[in-house]
Amino acid sequence: MADSDDWNTQIINEFRQNNGKVGGPFEGAPMVLLHHTGRKSGKQNVTPLMYLPANGDSMYIFASKAGAPTHPAWYYNLTDAGSARVELGDDEYDVTVTEVTGEDRDRIYGEQASRYPGFAEYETKTAGIRTIPVLALQRA
Repeated sequence: MADSDDWNTQIINEFRQNNGKVGGPFEGAPMVLLHHTGRKSGKQNVTPLMYLPANGDSMYIFASKAGAPTHPAWYYNLTDAGSARVELGDDEYDVTVTEVTGEDRDRIYGEQASRYPGFAEYETKTAGIRTIPVLALQRA
């Protein structure tokens, strides 16, 4: 298992053991487990992510990949499928996926970066290479 898989597995296990709460660098941050299907492999995946709460049953997630020059695979899986499943605390449900663009994207990303400065750092790392996508997840 790759190091990132080991890291994710530890976070997933902690999330599930503690009603959606995790410690370490994510302590106190809103976390969600994103279930998605590989668009090429067909493999079922679970990815832990920080999110920004929105109105009602909506949330925003950010394809930051810690400032890497490429989008994460889950971004392509979600935009291709248009739907996914999430675990939020003890709840699990289906969501629709919509990409947020333009001024709305910039405003939402800016809010996340103001709350969690690591996101500002990721945006600096990707400047001139890619714009970090923002996806809206809405309970289906």
